[in-house]
Parts: sequence; structure tokens; C-alpha cells
Amino acid sequence: MAFKTADLCDQYSAELQVLEPLYHSYGGRVSFAGPASTVLCFEDNSRVKEAVGEPGQGRVLVVDGGGSLRCALLGDLLARQAADNGWAGVVIHGCIRDAAEIAGFDLGVRALATLPRRSDRQGRGERDVTIDIAGARVHPGDWIYADLDGILIARRALA
Repeated sequence: MAFKTADLCDQYSAELQVLEPLYHSYGGRVSFAGPASTVLCFEDNSRVKEAVGEPGQGRVLVVDGGGSLRCALLGDLLARQAADNGWAGVVIHGCIRDAAEIAGFDLGVRALATLPRRSDRQGRGERDVTIDIAGARVHPGDWIYADLDGILIARRALA
């Protein structure tokens, strides 16, 4: 799917939410788009691991990690699993680790920062719930469009 977020903003501005420019690009896929699957968690990546272990079917996993900068919610093992299982991308309102390895995967990855500390896994968190990150509300099934200019949220697939 070829698109530019700037062009989508020009054409569909009334239909879009634009995430605040907080995210850095880490994955090997610079541009990515797909329907959202969401995770709400805080310093526990159990639900992230669960999600990327399932067929992605071109979806984008959007993770509200509460903006925590104390641990990573995605590392090379989970990112490889996401790429292998057909996820288009992962957007994390939090940190990742293993950035050098993740850069080599066919997966779009956006996150606030990198941090080497892993998260705890205690089975906490929720999946496929509405989340609020970076000035936008994301519902499961919303369409995510990301490139180097930014990340957009649409309620439907855009032409």
C-alpha cells in the first residue's frame, strides 16, 4: 500500500486524528498501515507477547504502555515473532529494546525511546480495548497509517 501521511492529511483532514510527534522509527519497515489491535498495559508486556504470537493479518498493534520510560515492552524476540506472524507494525507508547536487531525486521516499529531493561511478566493488561495515546483515541479496528512524517488514526480504511 503506497501512501504519504501528509497527502492523507490534506485529503482527509476532517476524518483523521494525528498522534503527537513523540515517536521514533525503529523497524525495518518505514511506512506501514493496517487495522489496529490494541493493548493496554503498564510495565508488563504479557499481552504484547500474547498478541504477537497470533496471526497479525496485516494489522498494527498499538500499545498504551502509559508512556513508561522504565522498561521495554518490545524486544527482538517479540518483534521477530510479530514480523513472522504477519503484523504490519507495532506502535508503543513506551519503550523498546534491541533496536539494532529490530531495524533488520520487515516490521514497522514506533516507540518513545529505547531502554535495555525488560518488563515484568505478571499477566496484567487488557487487549482490544479503546486506548488514549499522544492526543488521540484509538479503537480496535481503526486504521493506522505511519511513515516518517507521523502516525494517523482513521475510523476506516482510506483510498
